Amino acid sequence: MAHFLLIHGASHGAWCWRDTIPALEALGHTAEAIDLPGHGDDPANIEEVTLHDYGVKIAQHLTQPTILVGHSMGGYSITQAAEIAPGNIRRLVHLCAYTPWEGLSLAQMRMQADEQPLVPLMRIAPNRKSFTFDTSGGTSNFYHDCPAEAVLFAVANLCPESIAASNTAIALTERSQGLPRSYIICNDDRAIPPDFQRKMAARFDPKDVHALDSSHSPFFSMPADLAALLDRIAKDD
Repeated sequence: MAHFLLIHGASHGAWCWRDTIPALEALGHTAEAIDLPGHGDDPANIEEVTLHDYGVKIAQHLTQPTILVGHSMGGYSITQAAEIAPGNIRRLVHLCAYTPWEGLSLAQMRMQADEQPLVPLMRIAPNRKSFTFDTSGGTSNFYHDCPAEAVLFAVANLCPESIAASNTAIALTERSQGLPRSYIICNDDRAIPPDFQRKMAARFDPKDVHALDSSHSPFFSMPADLAALLDRIAKDD
């Protein structure tokens, strides 16, 4: 069985994996989720944290052979961690995630897509060091197929996100690019367009590209199906 380290995306926290962890454990795996600096219960000032800080925090938890799963912006965070400490990483799994391309920050990577569904929701702080997502007009970009209770839980826990982290490109080397990598496309995603996910996944080995008929938040919409797919990926390793 495998050990999974689950990494959240922008403005989220370890809390978003609350339903996926028990689903993985029911399949015999061990799993944990952490708050990146400035998220959830982590006390760091979000206006001061960097993408490198995210990578360091993840690397500190790579104490055994681990399948590292990054959701959304977490694709950059897990790649940064792999550049710092690849030794205990069995595989990187990008869950409807941005995957770094050479020389492009996440903000630049986002603009490679033909559609920008998240841009209208972004509210930049006056000092331009953080941003939030405005869900006052609805939450369908993130959670349209999720249980109502989970949506309320998520909205109550969303937090600001670091602009510096989004504006940092990763110097890619074999430390991250040489690792086994998988991509999970979410076919009903309204945050990162599925067509753009397929474009990013095209740089992965076809046998390592999978799909779920989910929104951007399969950890809430279909945690059992997500766990079953991660179980399959682990067994194929």
